[in-house]
Amino acid sequence: MDNKTAVVTGAASGIGEAVAWALGQAGVTVAAVDRDRDRLEAVVAKMSADGIRAEAFPADVTSSAQVQAAVEEIENRLGPLDYLVNAAGVLRMGPARSLSDTDWHDTFAVNATGVFLMCRAVVNRMIPRRSGAIVTVASNAASVARMEMSAYCASKAAATMFTKSLGLEVAQYGIRCNLVAPGSTDTPMLQSMWHDENGPKATLEGNLDAYKVGIPLRKLARPSDIADAVAFLLSDRAGHITMHELTVDGGATLGV
Repeated sequence: MDNKTAVVTGAASGIGEAVAWALGQAGVTVAAVDRDRDRLEAVVAKMSADGIRAEAFPADVTSSAQVQAAVEEIENRLGPLDYLVNAAGVLRMGPARSLSDTDWHDTFAVNATGVFLMCRAVVNRMIPRRSGAIVTVASNAASVARMEMSAYCASKAAATMFTKSLGLEVAQYGIRCNLVAPGSTDTPMLQSMWHDENGPKATLEGNLDAYKVGIPLRKLARPSDIADAVAFLLSDRAGHITMHELTVDGGATLGV
């Protein structure tokens, strides 16, 4: 992966940050994108201090204008993009019947529309070069119903099918589009779902009242576990893999 260039969204924290580090340590030049400018610049400063080629490009993936401007600036400054990783995501919890219009809109704006906008901007630059690889970080919740997570599940399902459909359309240009579907991963998003110190244990054991099994491997995923899967799907080792969904959840969805 040396001398490749990647744009990673949601790079200021969680899985996106882990992906940025993993790719940078593999020799990739990283264009880190996030709407949290301060945290993004702090992450990029640490990466640069560690010898990684990385630059911060603050942008909101829900804005078509900002996405187009960011991708143009990235290619002008860093050169042609080889990879795109859609890792930006938000979670709004609550019973489906109680979600506000804003909850629904914001969830889809980031988790689904953001994927569409980034993919459109990047893939139209990849097509003339007839090469490229895209990975969208979806969720195992895209295929398994979860209580009080209806907007999140629906938005991740939308992102999943969009990415697969895009992969079908651009395969003729040598562009691969795949997905990584994490389960419970030790990130600020997961921690926001915990109400007390028993949160990690409850996640591991599951909750039958909520029709949710635990994690057979008896451990939470680390962000680096997800980043490793993303890096594999981007790499030439996955050169004959496209439209694939790689679930990384410790068995939580029982292989579904």
